[in-house]
Amino acid sequence: MLKVIKKIDSKNLKLPSGWKLEKLSKFGSTYTGLSGKKKEDFGSGKPYIPYLNIFNNTIIRDGEFDLVKIGNLEKQSTVKNGDLLFTTSSETPEEVGMCSTYEGNEKELYLNSFSFGFRPNNLKEVYTSYLTIIFRSSIGRKIIYKLAQGSTRYNLSKTNLMEENIPFPPILDQFSISKLNYLLDTAISKNNSLIAQKELLKKWLMQNLLTGKKRLKGFIEDWVEVKLSDAFEFLKSYSISREGLATENDKYQIYCIHYGDIHSFYETEFLDFSVQQKIPKLIKDTQQVNEKDHLQEGDIIMADASEDYEGVGEAVEVFNIRNKIAIGGLHTFVLRGNPEVMARGFRGYFFNSETVRNTLRKVATGTSVYSVSKTQINKLRFSIPKSLKEQIAIADILKAAGKEIQLLKTKSEKLKEKKKWLMQVLLTGKKRLKI
Repeated sequence: MLKVIKKIDSKNLKLPSGWKLEKLSKFGSTYTGLSGKKKEDFGSGKPYIPYLNIFNNTIIRDGEFDLVKIGNLEKQSTVKNGDLLFTTSSETPEEVGMCSTYEGNEKELYLNSFSFGFRPNNLKEVYTSYLTIIFRSSIGRKIIYKLAQGSTRYNLSKTNLMEENIPFPPILDQFSISKLNYLLDTAISKNNSLIAQKELLKKWLMQNLLTGKKRLKGFIEDWVEVKLSDAFEFLKSYSISREGLATENDKYQIYCIHYGDIHSFYETEFLDFSVQQKIPKLIKDTQQVNEKDHLQEGDIIMADASEDYEGVGEAVEVFNIRNKIAIGGLHTFVLRGNPEVMARGFRGYFFNSETVRNTLRKVATGTSVYSVSKTQINKLRFSIPKSLKEQIAIADILKAAGKEIQLLKTKSEKLKEKKKWLMQVLLTGKKRLKI
């Protein structure tokens, strides 16, 4: 039966029978990271755990350490298997006090200066991997957040943290929760590795199929060189001011896609209006918009400027626009393709090929902001398949590769959501694992 133990944070935390709220100081003691080190001491010597290793990982294993010189007479604390490690400093209170568990066997391993360690007195009483999960959960983050001190940079006192009440289930429950968390992390990691492999494969396909280095079976017709002005014409883009943006109460609304919007959702070759969750700004003054400039499926919308050199000329092909009305906005080019020269569905991949991207970067001008002009774009020449059927076949292969990647990403997100829900109910005792 659940019963209220006592207050933790600002809410009553209901815990099952057998669980306790205990101070960390009851189960172990803390130690500090490296002290008295200068810049020239780093780069060689003994291994030490860097700050980001703790910040980015729940478990730290051997093999990813930096080096520091340690004198024979120096008294520095060393890290042992099973130690819990905390970051003590950050620019935001939300990021201070991130922690991980060391599970390795280095004989002489040290800890960076901006962290501290916690060593249990008895690993049969507390499982530090469980504590890592607690302190990275919403329960633990609330505890850490209220202890964070500072204004421009926030610090965590290990003394204060040791005096906070933490929910402790029986040791077998701690182990089971940690094991499940590990299995979920492993599944997410494997899926993410598969995503990375599929993304590399898609990149390889784009580099080879869009340049003609690899030809699909059944296509032998020569490729042709085309000037971009022969394949596309420019539509008008509109520089809509902030005052011209619509509200939910306005009757007439047109989507206005600005250059910043393209940069923000630039993860694919297509702007799919049927699935895009964050379709950009709306305008209310439809009188100033010419109907012929409304985006159509197959149009290319490109950012003509970027603060990042790599972002110059980022572009997407409009897809599934259906009954929505949209126009190109501030710092964008809208290009409408000639269907006899370049097939719909192929255009998005064409503009995202390394050949086109590198060419656009080369003609970009500027220092703090890089931009390309219509005149520059119109003069560019590229080789493409003369056969529209070959263009469509290439697009179909790349689309299938992209769809597979998207399905894997969706799987990762679902695994993360499942893990978040499970940890929430397990760390509060709302659900118990069978031991």
